Amino acid sequence: MEAADMAVDIVHPEVRAHINSLVSALGGFSADDDGKYVLGDSATEVLRDIKKWIRFYDEKTNRMDVARCLAEANLVEGDLLHILAAWPVNATDNKFKARAALACFEILVPLTWPLERDIEQMTTNHHRHLPVLQLAQLGYKRAIINYDAAQILHTAVRVALPSMALSRGDRTARDEGIIKLVLLFLRNVAMISPPPGVEYEGDESQISRSALIDAFSFQDILITILTIASNMGEDFNQEGVILMEIIFHLVKRVDVAKLFMEEKQLSKAKGNELMAMMNKEAAMHRPYNRKAPSRHNRWGTMIWVDRGDGKMSTVTGQDALLDTATRQQKMDKSKVFRPPRRPTRAEMEPKDLGPPVTLNARAREQLKGFVEEFLDSGFNPLFLHIRKKLDEQKDYIFEYHSRQFFYLVTWFLEAERARKKATRDKKSHTPADVGDFNLVAAVLNQEMFITLNRAMAESMDNKRWQELCSTMRCFTQILLTVQEMFESGNEEDQEIAENMLSRIFYEEETHDRVANIAKNYKEQGFEYLDACTELTHTYLRVLEAYSKQNVDMQVRSRRRVRKKKKAAKAVGEEEENPVDEPDESENDEADAERTSRERKFDFSRFANRFIPQTVVDTFVSFTKYYQDLDESQLKRAHRYFYRVAFKQDMSVMLFRVDIVQLFYSMIKGEAPLDSHNSTFKEWEELVKQILRKCIRKIEERPQLIIEMLFSKINATAHYLEFGHEKQTLSTTQARPGAELEFRHIVERDQQIAIAVGVLLDKNLAHHIKWVKDQLSNAMDERTAWEKTDQAIASIEPSEITESSAEEAAPTKEPPPVSVRPDDDARRKAMFKNPHLRLLMRLAGFERLAPSLDETPESSWIIPSRLSSENLQDTLDLISRAEFDPPTFEDGASAQDQLRRKTAPRKKAVFDDDDDDDGIDDDDDILFPAGGPTARKAADGFLDRPKKTRRRRRRSDAEPLTEEQLEEKERARREREKAMARRFKSELFVHASDDESGDEERWAEFYANEERIRQKQKVVAQSVPVLSDMNKPSKASEKRKAERLDSDESDNDDDLLHFTQASGSSRVIGKGGVGRDEDDDDSGDSSGAEGTSTPLSSDAHVSSTSSAKRRRVSREPSPPGPTVSGDVDEIMGDADDEDIPVPKPTQRRRPRARAGFVLESSDEE
Repeated sequence: MEAADMAVDIVHPEVRAHINSLVSALGGFSADDDGKYVLGDSATEVLRDIKKWIRFYDEKTNRMDVARCLAEANLVEGDLLHILAAWPVNATDNKFKARAALACFEILVPLTWPLERDIEQMTTNHHRHLPVLQLAQLGYKRAIINYDAAQILHTAVRVALPSMALSRGDRTARDEGIIKLVLLFLRNVAMISPPPGVEYEGDESQISRSALIDAFSFQDILITILTIASNMGEDFNQEGVILMEIIFHLVKRVDVAKLFMEEKQLSKAKGNELMAMMNKEAAMHRPYNRKAPSRHNRWGTMIWVDRGDGKMSTVTGQDALLDTATRQQKMDKSKVFRPPRRPTRAEMEPKDLGPPVTLNARAREQLKGFVEEFLDSGFNPLFLHIRKKLDEQKDYIFEYHSRQFFYLVTWFLEAERARKKATRDKKSHTPADVGDFNLVAAVLNQEMFITLNRAMAESMDNKRWQELCSTMRCFTQILLTVQEMFESGNEEDQEIAENMLSRIFYEEETHDRVANIAKNYKEQGFEYLDACTELTHTYLRVLEAYSKQNVDMQVRSRRRVRKKKKAAKAVGEEEENPVDEPDESENDEADAERTSRERKFDFSRFANRFIPQTVVDTFVSFTKYYQDLDESQLKRAHRYFYRVAFKQDMSVMLFRVDIVQLFYSMIKGEAPLDSHNSTFKEWEELVKQILRKCIRKIEERPQLIIEMLFSKINATAHYLEFGHEKQTLSTTQARPGAELEFRHIVERDQQIAIAVGVLLDKNLAHHIKWVKDQLSNAMDERTAWEKTDQAIASIEPSEITESSAEEAAPTKEPPPVSVRPDDDARRKAMFKNPHLRLLMRLAGFERLAPSLDETPESSWIIPSRLSSENLQDTLDLISRAEFDPPTFEDGASAQDQLRRKTAPRKKAVFDDDDDDDGIDDDDDILFPAGGPTARKAADGFLDRPKKTRRRRRRSDAEPLTEEQLEEKERARREREKAMARRFKSELFVHASDDESGDEERWAEFYANEERIRQKQKVVAQSVPVLSDMNKPSKASEKRKAERLDSDESDNDDDLLHFTQASGSSRVIGKGGVGRDEDDDDSGDSSGAEGTSTPLSSDAHVSSTSSAKRRRVSREPSPPGPTVSGDVDEIMGDADDEDIPVPKPTQRRRPRARAGFVLESSDEE
């Protein structure tokens, strides 16, 4: 028998024996003293030992054995309460009893500490002791608040009064501990409630909220709370959080609207609730009675249902005879396959709120008085202090404190609005010493908005849905309070409200968060769904009204821009624009930062963000509870569907089978909405109009029948609604990847090797393979074209006259080869990857339209000038670099050989450039100094300006005055203008420009030129007789004809005729000796022997404006024969003309072509 008892006992016998002995030694009832409780000789030491057992056994080992033994020993009701009652009010100075009372509360606090079920940390002892201890705590609460012999709660305040009476600076750590101990005891008593799933055998009215409020009011606890709250921040600091918890457990789940109602209004409201419940019950019975069983249901029924295609199904039961829908439902229930059930989510109802609370009349009046006094004196100090502690994230601030804070702000703001409404209904406008809304100003400032937005963002990111629910309700009440301020008749309140609304709606991040909350509902529970839809409805309504009154409303949006490159490397590099970090232009989206800018707010555009199917599904899920919703909730859903269907003209979002069926069920279904509901008519009209639009839309677009089975994206919905796709304009244009250049001058094969090496280092070998494939395809196509062209040329007639060759079309060029990306990733890399673009450029790839701005869709080609041999050479270089990557000195990589090409900087425009100081930089400067100079990109480092040393100014030198500085600046600009006037750009001035008005002079010049041309023609006709000995070959004649044909001479026919007849490729000098044209560089002496006097001076050698002279001086021309005698004759005739003769020294040998001595004769 003893073994059986030992097996049943779940607490160690020694522990139980120690605890029972301590409880017995604490004291007991004396028969000699009329049954009064008498303390033992060492009662204080016994209380201290019990506290040590709780602390060092239960809390350290986490076993709960001591608490279980104390509960079974009836320590609280049998000993502690009697010890506290033994300290009367008139014996406050009794220090022994005061110490005993304090020791009792040190034991009561851990015994009444709230118990939580943490599945991850619970042990076997927890599962054994927890239900027993929860019921024991209910007994503790009942005994404490209903104890008749003494006021236990009041005694707790008396223990803390000496410490509270001291100023904050004079209190010791022990005083602070006593105050916290008493407040924690009051918090524990207020927090104890019947746990769900545990049946309390006693009278629940003794532990109800009404009994708690009555005890707090009778024992002056509410006054103590008001005193501490009104002095929060001055005399109290850390006690604010505990005080907030006490208030939270007093007012949670109390209906604010009923709290401020009069007795008649309250009785009428209760009568309406009773009638609504009875109507709801009748509506639930109505569909059941329609199919209720009769006396014939004792007979079995079996029917066959024809499903078509010769398939039959068996359905049993008389209810299958009622209608088709019932038969289909029974067939669905009889299916063998069942879809997998999703795992049940955690209960979304707040655990610390519990069920709704009903207060009796006495408790309601007491709580109403406390709330009014708290709003008048303690709300601002307490919540301002707690908000600061939440922002500071103190160690004693836990996660649930933030949730309780926002819940209390919500509750008291609603209470303040309900009190104002009750005051207006009474029509008693008594002047108040303080403004109407100043009593809640602590939660309507900018700091509160920041705290609220941060809490909403963190709860969304961390998926703490209960906290997010409390923040949403708080935000909703703040909006309603500010709107009420805005609609009040007080100008000061209206100005403050407008300022607050502008701050709330100024941040676009707030708009985005509200829209995302409505989108992200996924079975978080009805409480979350209710808060989400309420916030969306209130936010849209208030924002719409505010945007209509403020047409020029601005919002601060955040856009993503490219980050600026960081500073250059400090060691070992002196380049002007070095590349310090690998270019990641291909990932511009990742390398971005958020910057702010303002833009005008468009409400219709913002309202469109609540049209997507996810938001519609949120409100549909909310509307499915239509039988349990009140009038305000039904009105909320009605307004949203009306906005979507008619205000935003997107009714197609509601055209889905389940949504249409829900609307029909609300009006004409088996369990419709109560017809006595005030919103029934509005819902009936809305459903009728939506169904009409659905039918008309199906007639317009029959494809909507298919789309009604699915959710719709915005593009599909816009097309179904308006019949065309939505036209969007891109406001931003993507920029191509950075253009790279080589740090040093290297050959082309080394450049290709560096580009290939960089791609290999970045693991982008697939880009190299793609470039090789493109080159191979282009080479095959180019080779095929060249062979075809050669075949066509071989079958053409070879007898082609020289005149026909002159008129023949130019040589055909092969068509360019298109470069095709194999996928979207390659197309993006062609646009954004600078290293791939460098390799493409080195391989000869070009854009099809280089003059247009480059986009990701720009086309690339391999140009016609690249032959198959060029492409083969490039392909070989890439393959060689791929299998043998280049190496560099000092361990440098291929990336170090590249740098970003310097972009031309644009001159900044400053406001002070337009000052009217009398200086105009554009005066008398008609032409720019000259065009740009062509140069290689790799030679840029050669032109780098040298470092200049600044001369240090003497410390004793006097600084220049503003007049002197302006004078120096004016002189500098005058020098620049004078220098610019001396330039005449080649872009605008040519040799053919008429700079003189003397027409007679130019007529004489042209006549002289015509005489010289006629004499040259005579000489040309006599040359073939002397040059028959050296006839050139046919190919030489053809080459001469082609070259002469390209010259822009004045008499091309004569030149061509003479060239075909001439037979010498040498220039005949004065002595008759043939001399090649290449011999011009042999020396000045040979040039002097060749001719005595040229036709005209060659001093104007530097002129490049004439096309004829440019080609003569630049292109090698085939020489033609000449005769010394004829030349002398020409010279002699030329001497008769007024042709200037150059100095005999350093005479340049004249060039001869086809018998002409070619020199410039335009110099005057």
